[in-house]
Amino acid sequence: MTEQTWNNPKPGEWKSEELSQGRIMDYKAFNFVDGEGVRCSLYVSGCLFHCPGCYNVATWSFKAGIPYTKELEDRILADLAQPYVQGLTLLGGEPFLNTGTVLPLVKRVREELPDKDIWSWTGYTWEELMLETSDKLELLSQLDILVDGRYDKNKRNLMLQFRGSSNQRIIDVQRSLKQGQVVIWERLEK
Repeated sequence: MTEQTWNNPKPGEWKSEELSQGRIMDYKAFNFVDGEGVRCSLYVSGCLFHCPGCYNVATWSFKAGIPYTKELEDRILADLAQPYVQGLTLLGGEPFLNTGTVLPLVKRVREELPDKDIWSWTGYTWEELMLETSDKLELLSQLDILVDGRYDKNKRNLMLQFRGSSNQRIIDVQRSLKQGQVVIWERLEK
């Protein structure tokens, strides 16, 4: 097997306010693949992890895609309000490098649609996020589920639930924050 290499930031090295261009690659309403149930998924632009074998290389550039707008945010909230929609999913790109875009959205979801859940994928591990900037920690605190860790093509497994490689975890964020340690999502299929 070849050695897996990613970009690995020092704590606080990658700052959303310096990197994010407030752009998204895509918004997909009413899908079934980006988490549990029917979901509305926002794919943000920009990622510095550059995982070899990444399925979404087009999202790496912070300048890719289109500007995130108030009109799109209103549409996302209207779509999420549908009774058959379980929640919002943030992916990309790297949501935690786009906190200026996604934090106002998740706060609005929490305020206007508190019964909806919020999932996010990230290249950061939980342990790395615990050492990160206040905006990243604030985003984490708003989530229900976090799929953490860089994609590792040497640990690729297409049979895994909601993740591409076996090093990634599906974390129950609120229980983990309360207990001060990672708590794996209780509905994880072994």
